[in-house]
Amino acid sequence: MYKNQQHFIDELEKAGELIRIKEFVDPHLEIAEVVDRISKNTSSAVGRKALLFENTGTDFPLLINAFGSEKRMCMALGVKHLDDVAKEIENMFHFLFAPKKSVADKLKAIFLLQKISSWMPKEKKGRGECQQVVMKVPDITKFPIMKCWPHDGGKFLTLPVVHTIEPNTGIRNVGMYRMQVFGTNLTAIHWHMHKVAAGHFNEYKKLGKKMPVAVALGGDPVYAFSAASPLPPNTDEYLLAGFLRKKRVELVKCLTQEMFVPADADIVIEGYVDPNEEFILEGPFGDHTGYYSLADYYPKFHITCITHKKNAVYPSAIVGIPPQEDWWIGKAIERIFLALIKMTIVPEITDMEMPVEGVFHNLTIVKIKKEFVGHSQKVMNAMWGAGQMMLNKILIITDGDVDIHNYEEVARSVSENVNPGSDIYFSRGPMDVLDHACSEFAFGGKMCIDATSSQADSKKTETVNSKKNFSFSETDKDLLISDFSEIKGINFSLLQKGISVLFISVEKNRKNHIYELNEKLFSRKEFSNVKFVIYVEHKADVKDIKDCTWRFANNFDPGRDSYFAPVIFASEKCQGIGLDGTRKTKQYDDFQRDWPNIISADETTIKSVDEKWNKLFPFQNKQKASFIFSPSLKYKEQLYKGDAVVNE
Repeated sequence: MYKNQQHFIDELEKAGELIRIKEFVDPHLEIAEVVDRISKNTSSAVGRKALLFENTGTDFPLLINAFGSEKRMCMALGVKHLDDVAKEIENMFHFLFAPKKSVADKLKAIFLLQKISSWMPKEKKGRGECQQVVMKVPDITKFPIMKCWPHDGGKFLTLPVVHTIEPNTGIRNVGMYRMQVFGTNLTAIHWHMHKVAAGHFNEYKKLGKKMPVAVALGGDPVYAFSAASPLPPNTDEYLLAGFLRKKRVELVKCLTQEMFVPADADIVIEGYVDPNEEFILEGPFGDHTGYYSLADYYPKFHITCITHKKNAVYPSAIVGIPPQEDWWIGKAIERIFLALIKMTIVPEITDMEMPVEGVFHNLTIVKIKKEFVGHSQKVMNAMWGAGQMMLNKILIITDGDVDIHNYEEVARSVSENVNPGSDIYFSRGPMDVLDHACSEFAFGGKMCIDATSSQADSKKTETVNSKKNFSFSETDKDLLISDFSEIKGINFSLLQKGISVLFISVEKNRKNHIYELNEKLFSRKEFSNVKFVIYVEHKADVKDIKDCTWRFANNFDPGRDSYFAPVIFASEKCQGIGLDGTRKTKQYDDFQRDWPNIISADETTIKSVDEKWNKLFPFQNKQKASFIFSPSLKYKEQLYKGDAVVNE
């Protein structure tokens, strides 16, 4: 694997996966705007490439979008395909736990255990290359820390590998938690209540002790991946890193804290959190949901020492409206942890998919080998009780030959196999802290759609959709818009493909508006073949199904926003369902929480990057790089009045 981050950079460049940018680009908003254009574009010569900004106005270059494609994610993990790691894990566990019938098998098992032990992290004496330079006075502002979006609360470290220790057991946790800079030696540290580091913090608070924290930046790329991975509690992330790199992680002792960090890291920031100290107001922050996560109070991190290697490179990432670099990290996690889920929790799962529009926790699709009545519900309950899957909002379960990575096939399976009145299940439970649609903070509704066939399940209707060609025309669309002035757009492209899903954009103007509209629509003859209506707000682009799915999944609480309506479908009695993915307000929905705005670059930044674009990418592959328009040009028209918080 890689000796350090510079080795990874060199290999990316050799593979044609990295572009060096020598022109000055400001870490204040401009770098994020450049990366947003690159990460969402596949047609240009520079589309989705890793970028090394060599002129940041500081002594340190900035590496970003290093994980922003399947190829580079595979390079980081040292594999040809993302599924290779899962296959290796499955094969290893199956061999270890299978009966050993011969001496040769027993010797192979001993050899494999020895191999696993060689991947365990090792603490070594002396200093590492991460400590070649010691700042006389620690000053985190010396690094090119980015402000990514116009209404962010400040500058944020976005790829910090954060080390904490459980004080009673001494067990290490390595996680990834954003950090907002408040001064030369002070940041906030944003760990959610469900995270392991937050549990460590609570234990230090009980003991009345300061909590040592160490932050590593750079080094082998598997460190950042391991820190982001949802490993079981009390599992050392550096064991996963050692397994991925087939070489143990060497750790060195910090200079001012009783902590150990990777010797090959580019930058190490040492410090502590005092549990008895008042929290600091952190945020807002343009988050991976595509919306701002709003300001809240988090612990202060006091910096006691900063060290770095000579010629260190500062690693960063932006998140925002998908797709961004973090989606590829999530895709690798999905493929790798599918093996662990199958082996330890739900062995009947044969595949899993987390669509980018679902921003990880909002939407998950699984395929199972269905064998008995209630099998889907068994899987549903197991998934919602499995680690970070407890935060899942919408779970779709399929079986048979459905390719769950083909979303049209999944939609067709839902259309053909689901009677909304009997095949959709609801629950309530913990939700992601970033879920702004919950009526209660971090607690809300969950929905499971059982799109499996009736095979092996006598309780499930054999078919509720034998009709493949639905009658819905432009005339029907125009008539509905004429009869209902609040309807601003209708997308019936899936109906034309025989998939019973309709998208409607609505401008709400009264309480219970979507519920009442849904009742009226399902009573009309045009809806005799419609099972699912997904409502989005009028500012959303209803012509873009991907965008509608992203907006809907963010704005929807299944327990509160699902409306059933009787309908005659395919000559059988069946219930239709309306799913309300519009923005919720106090005025029309009795919603008491603040609602965040979507993320968009400001006009000044867009113009600045437009003007310097040709200087950033003068020639690629002996051709001038084509101009890439800002993705924010599409979304700025969808913004509501206000800053990070909507105020209209």
